Amino acid sequence: TMSLIMPSMMTFALVPPHSGYHMKGRRAGFEGWYKRLTLPEYGESFGFIYSIFDPADEKSSRHGCEAQVVGPDEGYVWRTGSAAKRFWADEHDFRLGHVFDGVAFSRPTPFNAFERFAREGFQLTGHSHQGIIGDARWCYNVRPLMGWGGGASARQFSTAGWLAALPVFEPHYQVLMAHGLASGFVEWQGSRFDFVDAPAYAEKNWGGSFPKQWWWLQCNSFDGQDVLSVTSAGGARGNPLLPGRTEDVALVAVHTAAGEFFPFPDVE
Repeated sequence: TMSLIMPSMMTFALVPPHSGYHMKGRRAGFEGWYKRLTLPEYGESFGFIYSIFDPADEKSSRHGCEAQVVGPDEGYVWRTGSAAKRFWADEHDFRLGHVFDGVAFSRPTPFNAFERFAREGFQLTGHSHQGIIGDARWCYNVRPLMGWGGGASARQFSTAGWLAALPVFEPHYQVLMAHGLASGFVEWQGSRFDFVDAPAYAEKNWGGSFPKQWWWLQCNSFDGQDVLSVTSAGGARGNPLLPGRTEDVALVAVHTAAGEFFPFPDVE
């Protein structure tokens, strides 16, 4: 029996720039979303990765939408499907979904309706996350506490600052939720994980290319710290204005329980 009834239809109060979908109508390019759920009481975590490639070019060998889930004991499930017919995303807000098997939806759907009509698929917003792939099933609400720029009333920023507005500096990277609290359940390989106020994190990237080399780390679950989020990433990316040349870029940022935001380099 579903313990949750309805995904929140409220707009994400902490809406960083670039929360919406960027690939509509683009023949070439990708967009990917990463959602992590940490369950300290179980000593486990789950990673959810969704991606879309060349959405407007169905003849491309890369064309498609993919969902991946990584769980305990290095468990892994994934599904792929068309990026043209069953994938939907909001161009102005953090909302997206895809039904691989079952009735296709085009907007956030009540949890019980999705459970009934979608045999495999997912739906994701700033306040809710639900899906089923194989024997993996998840459904939870999220209370966002920090986007990228401090607490609930703080200004939100592009992770890369104003440079994110220029399409030549690809791929782009945006932290959507540096810290939030999730409540619901995950069923995984015959086990069920119920949780209340578990640390949650979300980010995305998009563009026409991916770094030749990159590294990334993120943690928002620390012993003795109810609210603390540390993010760091870097890579060697190409610049289409200088073919054959790469540039090294990196960042580190800290969000604290007091609503403080310390980004290096400064994005304000």
